[in-house]
Amino acid sequence: MSRRTARSLLGLGTVLVLLGATGPTGSPARAAELYGPQTLDRYFTLEWSRAGRNVNGFVYNTGNRRAEHMILLVEGLDGSGATVTKTTTWVRDVPPNNRAFFEVAVPTAAAYRVSVQSFNWVEDQGLVGLRPPARRP
Repeated sequence: MSRRTARSLLGLGTVLVLLGATGPTGSPARAAELYGPQTLDRYFTLEWSRAGRNVNGFVYNTGNRRAEHMILLVEGLDGSGATVTKTTTWVRDVPPNNRAFFEVAVPTAAAYRVSVQSFNWVEDQGLVGLRPPARRP
């Protein structure tokens, strides 16, 4: 291979590396949806109790979309209501207008508080790509 060809290939490789370092182009980044506790109360209700060394209960999804990969935070509280322990657990799937069971081992505490920390909304795969029929004039 000649020096000129080698330099051209080296230059082309450098350009490709620099373009790759700038990240993908052409499609805008998707913004994350942020939910405050008051908004989550609109979609999810939590019901739980202590059973032996565990806290167990249900997450109720009142929304029309499936929630998955949900993380619940279980806080152990002392007599004054201050947080003394924190435990997390996963809830894999919470169907729309339905409920899902959870159970997690927790350290002993006077009381407990359970809250939704994060989740992903999932679109119904059967409806993706379907469009209503076009109206005729």
